[in-house]
Amino acid sequence: MLTRKQYELLLFINDRLGEGAVSPSFDEMKDALGLKSKSGIHRLITGLEERGFIRRLPHRARALEVLRLPEGSEAGAVRQKQRAAERPKFQPNVIQGDFTGALQGREVTTEADSIQLPLYGKIAAGTPIEALRDNSAMINVPAMMLPPGDHYALEVAGDSMVEAGILDGDTIIINRCETADSGTIVVALIDENEVTLKRLRRKGQTVALEPANPAFETRIFGADRVRVQGRLVGLLRRY
Repeated sequence: MLTRKQYELLLFINDRLGEGAVSPSFDEMKDALGLKSKSGIHRLITGLEERGFIRRLPHRARALEVLRLPEGSEAGAVRQKQRAAERPKFQPNVIQGDFTGALQGREVTTEADSIQLPLYGKIAAGTPIEALRDNSAMINVPAMMLPPGDHYALEVAGDSMVEAGILDGDTIIINRCETADSGTIVVALIDENEVTLKRLRRKGQTVALEPANPAFETRIFGADRVRVQGRLVGLLRRY
Protein backbone atom coordinates (compact mmCIF):
# COMPACT_ATOMS: atom_id res chain seq x y z
CA MET A 1 0.00 0.00 0.00
CA LEU A 2 1.34 3.41 -0.96
CA THR A 3 1.49 6.53 1.16
CA ARG A 4 -0.24 9.62 -0.17
CA LYS A 5 3.06 11.21 -1.21
CA GLN A 6 4.23 8.01 -2.92
CA TYR A 7 0.94 7.84 -4.81
CA GLU A 8 1.18 11.50 -5.87
CA LEU A 9 4.78 11.08 -7.01
CA LEU A 10 3.98 7.91 -8.97
CA LEU A 11 1.15 9.62 -10.87
CA PHE A 12 3.31 12.70 -11.50
CA ILE A 13 6.13 10.60 -12.96
CA ASN A 14 3.64 8.61 -15.04
CA ASP A 15 2.03 11.77 -16.43
CA ARG A 16 5.41 13.33 -17.30
CA LEU A 17 6.54 10.17 -19.07
CA GLY A 18 3.30 10.24 -21.02
CA GLU A 19 3.99 13.80 -22.18
CA GLY A 20 7.47 13.30 -23.57
CA ALA A 21 9.04 10.02 -22.36
CA VAL A 22 11.53 12.02 -20.24
CA SER A 23 11.68 11.51 -16.49
CA PRO A 24 11.20 14.65 -14.39
CA SER A 25 14.19 15.94 -12.41
CA PHE A 26 14.37 15.67 -8.63
CA ASP A 27 13.82 19.44 -8.42
CA GLU A 28 10.68 19.16 -10.54
CA MET A 29 9.38 16.29 -8.40
CA LYS A 30 10.18 18.22 -5.21
CA ASP A 31 8.28 21.29 -6.42
CA ALA A 32 5.32 19.24 -7.65
CA LEU A 33 4.88 17.57 -4.25
CA GLY A 34 5.64 20.69 -2.23
CA LEU A 35 8.63 19.18 -0.44
CA LYS A 36 11.54 21.23 0.90
CA SER A 37 14.45 18.91 -0.01
CA LYS A 38 15.40 16.39 -2.66
CA SER A 39 16.25 13.83 0.02
CA GLY A 40 12.54 13.31 0.56
CA ILE A 41 12.12 12.57 -3.16
CA HIS A 42 14.97 10.07 -3.00
CA ARG A 43 13.21 8.21 -0.15
CA LEU A 44 9.90 8.18 -2.04
CA ILE A 45 11.52 6.84 -5.22
CA THR A 46 13.33 4.14 -3.24
CA GLY A 47 10.03 3.14 -1.64
CA LEU A 48 8.27 2.95 -5.02
CA GLU A 49 11.13 0.92 -6.45
CA GLU A 50 11.11 -1.52 -3.53
CA ARG A 51 7.35 -2.02 -3.98
CA GLY A 52 7.73 -2.74 -7.69
CA PHE A 53 5.95 0.32 -9.06
CA ILE A 54 8.97 1.85 -10.83
CA ARG A 55 12.49 0.91 -11.81
CA ARG A 56 15.62 2.93 -12.56
CA LEU A 57 17.07 2.29 -16.01
CA PRO A 58 20.79 1.40 -15.91
CA HIS A 59 23.43 3.48 -17.73
CA ARG A 60 20.98 6.33 -18.25
CA ALA A 61 20.98 9.43 -16.09
CA ARG A 62 17.63 10.46 -14.56
CA ALA A 63 15.78 7.58 -16.26
CA LEU A 64 12.76 5.98 -14.62
CA GLU A 65 10.15 3.54 -15.90
CA VAL A 66 6.70 3.04 -14.39
CA LEU A 67 6.06 -0.71 -14.13
CA ARG A 68 2.54 -0.56 -12.76
CA LEU A 69 0.01 1.79 -11.21
CA PRO A 70 -2.11 1.24 -8.11
CA GLU A 71 -5.66 0.02 -8.43
CA GLY A 72 -8.06 2.77 -9.44
CA SER A 73 -5.69 4.34 -11.97
CA GLU A 74 -6.97 2.57 -15.09
CA ALA A 75 -6.58 5.61 -17.35
CA GLY A 76 -2.95 5.95 -16.39
CA ALA A 77 -2.40 2.24 -16.97
CA VAL A 78 -3.74 2.53 -20.51
CA ARG A 79 -1.33 5.42 -21.22
CA GLN A 80 1.52 3.37 -19.77
CA LYS A 81 0.81 0.39 -22.09
CA GLN A 82 0.56 2.70 -25.09
CA ARG A 83 3.93 4.27 -24.29
CA ALA A 84 5.57 0.86 -23.86
CA ALA A 85 4.36 -0.20 -27.32
CA GLU A 86 5.44 3.05 -28.98
CA ARG A 87 8.74 3.61 -27.18
CA PRO A 88 11.75 2.61 -29.35
CA LYS A 89 14.27 0.21 -27.88
CA PHE A 90 17.29 1.91 -26.41
CA GLN A 91 20.40 1.80 -28.61
CA PRO A 92 23.66 3.38 -27.40
CA ASN A 93 25.23 6.00 -29.63
CA VAL A 94 28.99 5.79 -30.13
CA ILE A 95 30.48 9.23 -30.66
CA GLN A 96 33.72 9.44 -32.63
CA GLY A 97 36.02 12.26 -31.60
CA ASP A 98 39.03 13.48 -29.65
CA PHE A 99 38.47 12.99 -25.92
CA THR A 100 41.81 14.40 -24.73
CA GLY A 101 39.96 16.77 -22.39
CA ALA A 102 37.30 14.98 -20.34
CA LEU A 103 38.94 11.54 -20.84
CA GLN A 104 42.52 12.59 -20.23
CA GLY A 105 44.51 9.69 -18.82
CA ARG A 106 41.83 7.13 -19.72
CA GLU A 107 41.60 4.63 -22.54
CA VAL A 108 38.11 3.94 -23.84
CA THR A 109 37.55 0.23 -24.35
CA THR A 110 35.46 -1.35 -27.09
CA GLU A 111 32.64 -1.61 -24.57
CA ALA A 112 30.72 1.67 -24.59
CA ASP A 113 30.06 1.59 -20.85
CA SER A 114 33.60 1.08 -19.51
CA ILE A 115 36.95 2.85 -19.49
CA GLN A 116 40.42 1.41 -18.90
CA LEU A 117 42.48 3.00 -16.14
CA PRO A 118 46.10 2.28 -15.19
CA LEU A 119 46.45 0.14 -12.06
CA TYR A 120 49.60 1.51 -10.46
CA GLY A 121 50.00 -1.02 -7.64
CA LYS A 122 49.37 -1.15 -3.89
CA ILE A 123 48.90 1.70 -1.47
CA ALA A 124 48.95 1.32 2.29
CA ALA A 125 45.86 2.00 4.33
CA GLY A 126 47.91 1.35 7.47
CA THR A 127 51.66 1.89 7.70
CA PRO A 128 52.61 4.01 4.66
CA ILE A 129 54.45 2.24 1.84
CA GLU A 130 55.75 3.47 -1.49
CA ALA A 131 53.20 3.16 -4.29
CA LEU A 132 54.26 0.60 -6.92
CA ARG A 133 53.79 1.85 -10.47
CA ASP A 134 53.13 -0.82 -13.08
CA ASN A 135 52.08 0.96 -16.25
CA SER A 136 51.38 -2.37 -17.96
CA ALA A 137 48.48 -3.22 -15.63
CA MET A 138 45.03 -1.88 -16.56
CA ILE A 139 41.55 -2.21 -15.08
CA ASN A 140 38.09 -1.71 -16.62
CA VAL A 141 35.92 0.79 -14.73
CA PRO A 142 32.28 1.73 -15.46
CA ALA A 143 32.34 5.11 -17.20
CA MET A 144 29.42 6.37 -15.10
CA MET A 145 31.61 6.12 -11.96
CA LEU A 146 34.10 8.72 -13.19
CA PRO A 147 33.76 12.49 -12.98
CA PRO A 148 35.73 14.59 -15.50
CA GLY A 149 39.50 14.53 -15.09
CA ASP A 150 42.51 12.21 -15.00
CA HIS A 151 42.14 8.99 -12.99
CA TYR A 152 44.11 5.95 -11.91
CA ALA A 153 43.52 2.89 -9.73
CA LEU A 154 45.34 1.45 -6.70
CA GLU A 155 44.97 -1.71 -4.63
CA VAL A 156 44.50 -1.14 -0.89
CA ALA A 157 46.83 -2.91 1.53
CA GLY A 158 45.91 -2.66 5.21
CA ASP A 159 42.83 -2.01 7.31
CA SER A 160 43.19 1.50 8.74
CA MET A 161 40.22 2.79 6.66
CA VAL A 162 37.71 0.03 7.40
CA GLU A 163 35.21 2.35 9.10
CA ALA A 164 35.09 4.37 5.88
CA GLY A 165 34.11 1.17 4.04
CA ILE A 166 37.58 0.63 2.53
CA LEU A 167 38.89 -2.91 3.08
CA ASP A 168 42.18 -4.69 2.52
CA GLY A 169 42.28 -5.85 -1.11
CA ASP A 170 39.79 -3.29 -2.44
CA THR A 171 40.59 -1.43 -5.66
CA ILE A 172 40.16 2.32 -5.28
CA ILE A 173 39.65 4.86 -8.06
CA ILE A 174 41.60 8.10 -7.63
CA ASN A 175 40.99 11.45 -9.33
CA ARG A 176 44.44 12.94 -9.85
CA CYS A 177 44.69 16.37 -8.17
CA GLU A 178 47.07 18.46 -6.09
CA THR A 179 44.58 20.00 -3.65
CA ALA A 180 41.62 18.68 -1.68
CA ASP A 181 39.12 20.02 0.83
CA SER A 182 39.51 19.18 4.49
CA GLY A 183 37.66 15.93 5.26
CA THR A 184 38.40 14.36 1.86
CA ILE A 185 39.97 10.89 1.60
CA VAL A 186 43.17 11.39 -0.37
CA VAL A 187 46.34 9.74 -1.60
CA ALA A 188 48.99 11.67 0.33
CA LEU A 189 52.74 11.75 -0.32
CA ILE A 190 54.72 12.32 2.91
CA ASP A 191 58.25 13.74 2.77
CA GLU A 192 58.43 12.73 -0.91
CA ASN A 193 58.91 9.01 -0.11
CA GLU A 194 55.85 7.63 1.73
CA VAL A 195 52.42 7.25 0.17
CA THR A 196 49.26 6.53 2.13
CA LEU A 197 45.46 6.65 1.90
CA LYS A 198 43.93 8.75 4.69
CA ARG A 199 41.33 11.43 5.42
CA LEU A 200 42.86 14.88 5.13
CA ARG A 201 42.33 17.47 7.88
CA ARG A 202 43.81 20.97 7.68
CA LYS A 203 44.37 23.30 10.63
CA GLY A 204 46.48 26.40 10.21
CA GLN A 205 49.92 25.40 8.93
CA THR A 206 49.49 21.73 9.82
CA VAL A 207 47.97 18.75 8.04
CA ALA A 208 46.51 15.71 9.82
CA LEU A 209 46.22 12.34 8.07
CA GLU A 210 43.35 10.64 9.86
CA PRO A 211 42.62 6.88 9.75
CA ALA A 212 39.14 5.37 9.95
CA ASN A 213 40.06 2.71 12.49
CA PRO A 214 40.54 3.43 16.24
CA ALA A 215 43.49 1.02 16.30
CA PHE A 216 45.53 3.53 14.27
CA GLU A 217 46.73 6.99 15.28
CA THR A 218 46.24 10.25 13.42
CA ARG A 219 49.56 11.59 12.09
CA ILE A 220 50.18 15.35 12.03
CA PHE A 221 52.70 17.07 9.76
CA GLY A 222 53.70 20.55 8.65
CA ALA A 223 51.80 21.54 5.52
CA ASP A 224 55.04 21.55 3.50
CA ARG A 225 55.65 17.85 4.26
CA VAL A 226 52.42 16.51 2.73
CA ARG A 227 51.54 16.62 -0.96
CA VAL A 228 48.12 15.52 -2.24
CA GLN A 229 48.35 13.19 -5.24
CA GLY A 230 44.65 12.51 -5.73
CA ARG A 231 41.25 12.12 -4.08
CA LEU A 232 39.10 9.02 -3.71
CA VAL A 233 36.13 8.94 -6.11
CA GLY A 234 35.24 5.24 -6.34
CA LEU A 235 35.82 1.73 -5.09
CA LEU A 236 35.65 -1.74 -6.67
CA ARG A 237 35.41 -4.96 -4.65
CA ARG A 238 35.42 -8.65 -5.58
CA TYR A 239 33.64 -11.16 -3.36
